[in-house]
Order: sequence, then structure tokens, then C-alpha cells
Amino acid sequence: MIYRFRVLLDNDTEDDIFRDIEIRKTDTLEDLHNTITQSFGFDGTEMASFYRSDDEWNQGEEISLFDMSEGTNSVKLMNETLLEDIVNKDNTKLIYVYDFFSMWTFLVELGEIVEVAEGVDYPNLMYVHGQIPTEAPEKSFEVDDSDNFDEFGNDLNVDDYEDLDFNENWN
Repeated sequence: MIYRFRVLLDNDTEDDIFRDIEIRKTDTLEDLHNTITQSFGFDGTEMASFYRSDDEWNQGEEISLFDMSEGTNSVKLMNETLLEDIVNKDNTKLIYVYDFFSMWTFLVELGEIVEVAEGVDYPNLMYVHGQIPTEAPEKSFEVDDSDNFDEFGNDLNVDDYEDLDFNENWN
């Protein structure tokens, strides 16, 4: 069986930049990584990871190109992970990050599962739309009402020492 993926550059512009890729379901995530990097014109030498994702594109378990954990935690590796073990008709989404300094981020979605076609070499780049920019799109992270952000969830004012039960002449 063949998986047909759409790989979309996660950017904040109006222009969609994506590639449609066919790959065997028995290929590894490393094979998909190589196909994605080649189809977007990267040299493939940078660190990369896939992340499982839910329907809302929330980042889940990491599957890494290399084991950088120094033996402390076991890490799933791309070259040891088959596509069919991660992606199926019920779990169709992955997040792919290439080059952790630039943070090229892609949304990878399984669109269709089809039969092998005679005379087609896989992986197969089916369709190209848009040109990738010279630099990775910047990510912006917003906090609601950042002026009033309180990470501890309380209304304490650090300038109001009397209410803090704190002896400022403790030493």
C-alpha cells in the first residue's frame, strides 16, 4: 500500500507552500524525512524530528533522526520506525521540524491510502506548490493580556511587602 501525504510549510503568510508525496507504508520515517528534505531543496544534513500529532496539531511523542539523549531516555528513531506503525487512517497527522536552529516546521497529513501503481518508483513527488523562502518563517507566541500575565496564578504585588509576611531585614 502507498501513503499519499501533503507536507505543508507552517507559515503565517497567505501563500501555501506544500508538496504532495507518495511513499510505501512499509518505508521508515527516515525515508519520509529524506523525501521531504529533497522535495523542499534542503541538503538533509541538519537535525530533524517528527512528532505525533492529534487533530488539532498538538505536538506529541518525538521520533528523532539521531539519538541525542546520551542514554538517559530511550528515544524513538526515524530509521527504526515504520510509517505504518505511526500513521494510519485514524492517526493521520505528524509535525516535522527540520534544522532546530532555523525551526523549519511542516504539517504532514496522510490524505489517501492507495494501491501500488505499476511503473512508479517510490517515494514519488507528485505535486509541488509554492517556493520555499530563503529563511524559515518566524514563529510568534502570544500570551493573552501579557501585561497582566501572572505565571503563579495569584494577585500578589511584590512591591507591597507588608502583605507578604516577609521580614526584609532577615540577615
